[in-house]
Parts: sequence; C-alpha cells; structure tokens
Amino acid sequence: SIAAPGSIPAPGAIAAPPAGAALPAIAPSRGGGTSSGGSDTPQVNGGAGVRENLRPPDIRADLEADEDDDEGEDEGEGEGEPAFDLLKAQDAKALGNARFAAGEWQLALDAYTEALMWAPSDAEERAVYFCNRAACFLKMEQWETAEGDCTAALEVQPRYVKALSRRLQACEAQEKLSNALADAKMLAEIEQSAQARATVTRLEKKEAEKLEREKEEMMGKLKDLGNMFLGNFGMSMNNFKAVQDEGTGSYNISYDPNA
Repeated sequence: SIAAPGSIPAPGAIAAPPAGAALPAIAPSRGGGTSSGGSDTPQVNGGAGVRENLRPPDIRADLEADEDDDEGEDEGEGEGEPAFDLLKAQDAKALGNARFAAGEWQLALDAYTEALMWAPSDAEERAVYFCNRAACFLKMEQWETAEGDCTAALEVQPRYVKALSRRLQACEAQEKLSNALADAKMLAEIEQSAQARATVTRLEKKEAEKLEREKEEMMGKLKDLGNMFLGNFGMSMNNFKAVQDEGTGSYNISYDPNA
C-alpha cells in the first residue's frame, strides 16, 4: 500500500514519489516475466545486481559475439599447419609428365609446382619435382629459373645426374661457362662415359676461347686509354709490342720508337 502524504510509511510499503516526479524505469529480468518473487522479479534501474540486465540488447549481443570469437581463436590455435600428402604429390607429378609429353610446358610446370606443394619438405621426391620443373623452364628458355630449380634439386640429391645435366645446359645458355664446366666434370666423374668426357673437352675449349676474347677486349680498351695519354708525348701504343709467352701465357712488352 502507499502511505498518505505526510504520514510515515508502514514497514514494507513503498513511499509515493513527489508530485510531477518521473517513475524509475522497470527492466524485465532475463526470464522476461514481471511477476513478483523469485529470479523473475523485475529490478528497478540502479538497483544492485541488475547491471547486466540493464545493458541494451545490442551491446549484450556484441559482448556475446566477442566471447564467441575469442573461443574460436583459442580453438583455432595450432591449426593452419600445411597438410602434406605424398600420394597427391605423385599424382600431380604424373599429370605433369603427361602434359610435358604433350608439349604443354606451362601446364606441366604448374603440375610439378603442385607436386612440390604437396610434398613434405624432407621428401627426397622433391628433387625429381624440381628437376622436372627445370626441364619445363629450359623448354621455355627461362635459363636462370631453370638453373635455380636444378640447384634446389641438387641440394636434396647432390649427385642427381639429370639435375646436373640440365643445370649445365642452363649455365651454358647464359655463358656461365666455368659453372657449366664444373657440372660437366662432376657428370664425367659419376658417369665415366665417353660422352661426358667429350662434353668436358668441348666446354674447356669454349671457355678458353671466351677468355681469349675477353683478353683481347681488355687489351683494346687499354690501348685506347694508352693512346690518349701517350699522344701528349708524340707516342702511341703502336710503339709498344706485346708478345705472349706460350709457356706461361703472360705477355712481354717491348718498345720500338720507329713503329
């Protein structure tokens, strides 16, 4: 009951608010009911123990969603590790072989790349996949990339003949003759064949010819530079003769003022 104005409210009674004052808002409990007693009793705004009930519904939903996200992150920890499957890698390699035989270099390359994605990092089969992909790059004349794949294959299998042979080809195409010769010598050591030894001889000759051309180019540049300097003294590089010593390969310089 409500006490009359000016009187003292009886125990348990609710005092009437002053005239014109707004009544406090009533928030429904979690159960949604408005009956008295128990946990469904409506709470007055500002009362103890009602802070969560008084949160706007959208804020409560956001908090619950954040909690769910946090739980999802905890459950997802440790996931994301790459899934390896050597059988799928072998299937991709077989597809690459079929594409290569059909002359479809790019499709074969893609299949070998997929095989590498499926293969565990410590699988010896990776050497074959790298080497096969290098063959595709050679067909496409992408020499440097082919060389890199052959090197990757040789890191797995250091005496892999096909990888050595294909890297030799890639290096020779780039005029990296010293590197190509090193691979040729390794092949000759492994194979012990006449063909491998012939490749070594051919590359040795080719490298020697390249070095001689480089020497001539260097001497030509030095001669031009010398003429610029000696011209101030009425001389030229023609007054100097360079004769190569066949035994040592070095040059002896002599001066001829009448030349």
